[in-house]
Parts: sequence; C-alpha cells; structure tokens
Amino acid sequence: MTQITNHLPTKELQALDAAHHMHPFTEGAALARKGARIITRAKGVYLTDSEGHQILDGMAGLWCVNVGYGRKDLADVAARQIEELCYYNTFFQTSHVPAIALAAEIAKLAPGDLNHVFYAGSGSEANDTNIRLVRRYWDVKGKPEKKVIISRKNAYHGSTMGGASLGGMSPMHAQGGLPIPDIVHVGQPHWWAEGGDMTPEDFGLMRARELEAKIEELGADRVAAFIGEPIQGAGGVIVPPATYWPEIQRICDKYGILLIADEVITGFGRTGNWFGSQTMGIRPHIMTIAKGLSSGYAPIGGSIICDEVHDTVAGSGDDFNHGYTYSGHPVAAAVALKNLEVLQEERILDHVKKVAHPYLMERWQALADHPLVGEAKLVGLMGSIALTPDKATRAKFASEAGTVGLRCRERCFANNLVMRHVGDRMIISPPLVITPSEIDVLIERATKSLDECYAGLKSDGLLVAA
Repeated sequence: MTQITNHLPTKELQALDAAHHMHPFTEGAALARKGARIITRAKGVYLTDSEGHQILDGMAGLWCVNVGYGRKDLADVAARQIEELCYYNTFFQTSHVPAIALAAEIAKLAPGDLNHVFYAGSGSEANDTNIRLVRRYWDVKGKPEKKVIISRKNAYHGSTMGGASLGGMSPMHAQGGLPIPDIVHVGQPHWWAEGGDMTPEDFGLMRARELEAKIEELGADRVAAFIGEPIQGAGGVIVPPATYWPEIQRICDKYGILLIADEVITGFGRTGNWFGSQTMGIRPHIMTIAKGLSSGYAPIGGSIICDEVHDTVAGSGDDFNHGYTYSGHPVAAAVALKNLEVLQEERILDHVKKVAHPYLMERWQALADHPLVGEAKLVGLMGSIALTPDKATRAKFASEAGTVGLRCRERCFANNLVMRHVGDRMIISPPLVITPSEIDVLIERATKSLDECYAGLKSDGLLVAA
C-alpha cells in the first residue's frame, strides 16, 4: 500500500464529516448514511483516499487541476508569498505586486483587446461581477434600460444568486426563487438530445437564431448581453455544431449587444488553445475565468474585459461600486502567475495538441463501438459519451433521466476512476499533463465500468428505450 499521511480511521472521519460538514450539490442525509470518500493525497493525475486506493482523476478535480497535483514549485510560491505579503486588499486606491503582475500576464495571453482584469474569488463571483459590469456599462452609455442578459437552458455559470440565474439549470432555479429579474434563457445547441431529424448544421443555426428572435421579442434597446460557455461543461460537455457560434457572433454584432464567453472551464489550455473562444472562433467583450487560472491550487477568478467596456466604466467619473475582500488576493495571484509560467515553460498546451488530445481522441472515439454508447465527443481534453439503449435513434432510457448515468458513475468509482455523469452522459476533463500510458489506464477503467454497467442494466431489465 502507498504510504499516506497519518489520520483518523476512515469511519471516524466520515462520522465527523457527516456531523459538521455540509457538502455542495449533495443530499446530506444520503451521504451521511453512505459515508464520504476521503481524499488524503494527490500526485500527477492520481488521487489517494484514506484506504490507500489509487484513483485516476478523470475530472482534474472540478475541471481545474490543469498542471496536475502535487507540484512543489506552486507550493513554494505560495509559502514565499505568505511570508512576504500574506494579504492586502485592492480597495482604497491600493495595489500589490502579485495582482499587478498577474493582470499583465493575463492581458498578454488573452486575445484581441481584452486587456483588463477584475478579480474575484471564483467563477461564480466573476459572473456576478459581469452582471453588474454590463449593466453599469450601458448605464454610463446613457442606456440604463439595457439590463436584460440572455443565456441558455442547461448552461452553468456558477451557483451564487447571480451566477445560478445566468445558468439555465431548472433544479437550481427551483431552490431560492431564481432566476433574478432581467435574465432570460434560450435553447441550447445540444444536437444529440434535441436535434431530432435535423442535420447538426441546420440545428446549430436554428438554436443560434433563437437568440435573434428573443432579442427582437424583448427589443434590442433592452438587451445588454449574451453569455455562453464556448463548450457547455457541467451541462454534459455539449459541443455545439460548427454553424452555431459564427451565427451567435453575427447576431451579437448586428444588434450591438455585449458577448460574454464563460471560460471558467475552457480557459487556460483545456481545449488546446489558451481560451475556448479561440478554439470556437468567438470575439467576446468579456471572458469569465477561474479554475485553470491557478490549476485549483488557490481560489481565484475574474473577468477579462475589453478596452471599450473598461474605458467606459472606468471613465464614468464615479466609482464602480463592486468588489470582494479577496479580489486579487496576493497568495492566489502569485500561485496563478506561477501556474501560467508552468503552462508556458513546460509547453503543456503543445502536449495537449500534439500528444494527449490525438491519442485520447483515438481511444475515446473507439468507445462509441460499445453497445451502451451512442456518441463520443472530445475537444482538447474535455470529452463526453452519450449512453443510450438504441444508437440508431439516439433514444433516451425509459428510466428516469440520470438513472443509468449514476449507475455508470458508481461503477467508475468502484474501479478507481473519477468520471462524472450529467444525466445519462458521462464526462471527462483530465489534467492536461496526462500521458498516453495514463490515458490507457483511463480507457481501460472506463471500458470495464461501461461493461459492468451494461451487464447490470441487462440483468435488471433497464435497457429499454423511452
């Protein structure tokens, strides 16, 4: 067994966890009965739990540990910064070196005239910032009625009141009286599930033009912005048809509304480019960032803002009355800056493009031959497979949505692979440093899990189309 740090026995840790720790997106009572899996260490692409199991993390934490776990260089930077300046705020006309240096580096990497950074502690906070920012922008421009932000059903933009409102997930909206006013949603470009008999190309155009119809319904004088993930992540790694984003860009340009690209998942190498906007050919006015910015080593997020929006708001003559205690936290900023250095000096994006993506693409697409899999999609190092009882018709299961996906996820966990399910889709987002031999392990464990799930469904009579 791999040596692990001394700790209480697993059962005692689980009991303490259940007694005092309220988990996100979790049915607490059910977890208390089952007991949480306790992660104690991590290195590279592998996690170690309190029982000593080695688990391949196919999700890079929550889409974020791009450079892999356990890097001493990032830990050393954090320790050094804590000793030098553990904290200071960026209010009151004050700044500090890590925040300044990181903003300059982000501006250098970002495309076009995205030259300004407003810091937050997470992607959720950053999207709350974006709501305030775009409404303030139009207010300064003399158009205070332009407040409506259009998003998409099944989008994910965080779990704060603002972020969850921008997102289009009905289970989140059902709790807490969401969405907040002046946020509306149009259909998602999810051809596999919703395209019917249309070609992907025609479906992509149709879904994009729902944005135009909504703008005309509301009135362009009321619409402030459209927000979208270049590739929907938490919604199931939904890769839009090739026709979708060019049409969205045309519509935003035509009606003069701001385009916000939520790059929390797709930023910093996940799609093989620095930003998913570059992969999908988008020209946003604002990009939301977090996760891969620090590879999850420290909590940090932000909004990258174009010159026009920044200059308008900054030059208004009034304060932008918005910010967070930890905006540009010096330790988080220093760690993020080192993370960006690692990505560049170790040519990790080249590794994604030339090594990891081509090899994973070959192995991942082969999963479509499995009798349970109808579709296998991969962009960079974010992928999904659609589970179906009938490939030819792209059928849904007769069981409640997510039943089969959950069973498959449980088999993955049992086989020491972290692969998430979203409904009846399975998704991956491994660390960008994953090697071909580690990809082989991922595929081997995924295939075993699919086989076991398929056998269980047959045994229980659940291989039935709706």
